[in-house]
Amino acid sequence: MINIIEKKLEIDEGAKKRFEFIGDFTGYKPKYINGSIRNIDRTNISYIEPHRIIFKDITFLYFNYTNEVYVENLEKKIRINEIESYLNA
Repeated sequence: MINIIEKKLEIDEGAKKRFEFIGDFTGYKPKYINGSIRNIDRTNISYIEPHRIIFKDITFLYFNYTNEVYVENLEKKIRINEIESYLNA
């Protein structure tokens, strides 16, 4: 039987303040869904689920301690300071 161990992650406070500032500036309040690390017991296989930050029904995926976010999926990457222009487009 496969045993999956899940450990919840908290979004780092510096990034959270940046997202709050963007939300104050654009008028859209961000909604946060914390990510997690999932390990399969007795293996070296791990999956890191990114944090989800939702502005204006657009989901941005964020990994702690980076300056980039992914838009909707892991194919399109933008810098955090470009979120404002992305929301206003």
